[in-house]
Amino acid sequence: MQTQNSSLVTYAVFVFALVIVLINLVSLVFPSLFVTVVNESATGENPYEIGAWAAPLIITNIGVLIFAILFYKNKLPSAVKKSVKFIYNFEVSKNVAAFVFIILFFGYIGFAMSDIGEDEGDTWGDYPNLLGVIEKWPQGEGGRNASLEVLHVKNFLIKSSIILFDNPKIIPFLESISLVILTYFFTVQIAQKRFAGLVAMIVLIQSYTFLRFDTLMTYANDWTLFYLLSLYLILKKWPLSPVSYIASIFSKPLTAAFLPITLFFTYRAEIPRRKKYYILISYVSLAIIIGGGLVYLGADIGGGITTGKLTFNSKEFWAALTTWSFQLKFDTLFLLFILPVIVGLFLKSRDGIKQADSVMILIVGVILSMPLLAAITGFNLHPYRYVPLVVFFAIGVGMLFSNKVKQEA
Repeated sequence: MQTQNSSLVTYAVFVFALVIVLINLVSLVFPSLFVTVVNESATGENPYEIGAWAAPLIITNIGVLIFAILFYKNKLPSAVKKSVKFIYNFEVSKNVAAFVFIILFFGYIGFAMSDIGEDEGDTWGDYPNLLGVIEKWPQGEGGRNASLEVLHVKNFLIKSSIILFDNPKIIPFLESISLVILTYFFTVQIAQKRFAGLVAMIVLIQSYTFLRFDTLMTYANDWTLFYLLSLYLILKKWPLSPVSYIASIFSKPLTAAFLPITLFFTYRAEIPRRKKYYILISYVSLAIIIGGGLVYLGADIGGGITTGKLTFNSKEFWAALTTWSFQLKFDTLFLLFILPVIVGLFLKSRDGIKQADSVMILIVGVILSMPLLAAITGFNLHPYRYVPLVVFFAIGVGMLFSNKVKQEA
């Protein structure tokens, strides 16, 4: 019975993920489709105009599909099939993993350090407002910057960077370095393969979106780091997980919307059932306490979410589904292979690797949060909000190399 329920969950997660991903991919093929359908004033636009990503997207995915069919039908040359199986089952020793990790680690640092000296004020309009809040924090003055003043963890870390290093970008850069490290260990933990962790690490540090914001103070990766750490701690030291989750919220309130993702991750985690109950109770209690406290204080940190001033703009929702074509246009690997990765994770889950379901939910949960954020709050979808997406995509790619055989991490 338990196996049957697990199978139903796997199929339900896959169908949900597939629908969300396909809707977003349609916007790459027809960039004007959703906007013209919901916006009556856009009568002059052709909803079926082909986008620049249409040809590479269709060709790549058809190519992957044909290759997969030939592989499973044993129609490929034996040398090719053996190579695929070798890569699939490949694992590295601790020493080799450590050596490759160090090369990637210092290679990334050396490549990214050149951005430390760049002035953010010339490029990012939010920089002056945030810097003004940091200088006065924790004595906030309200007004137009009130929503930034409640980001106590972010403000503390950036102010510490200014005090300790006389540079507000040092600690944000250290956060990005920590995120790369955590991506490796998180992937190793759920995939049970060191090679999978190295793959995830490579996919992340090649991401244009990640590299674009990894040294910025204005759009620091602290919230993504603390949220991923909260998931990792569920598997390692669960009492500390809610603490890290709170830190993520007070770095970026958007992670509060990730609570359902956390609960599902806990449900599918390979940990004792009693521990799952403790984690679920702690997180639900945390949500009630923080949510109730913010409503009671009348704090508006989410475009009206905590004050009850909610609206749902369907036009904003559908328009937000077209953002991949320009917000992620330089993340080629993600755009071309997000669909094969989702299908691959489904196959992994069918093979008994339940954490593949969790990674699917992590990916589509972040994807869906973007149009919902735009529709409910009216916020603009800045590219930095997609950093968690490329992180979870990297982990998803790494998961494709997992198997049932437990390896010592």
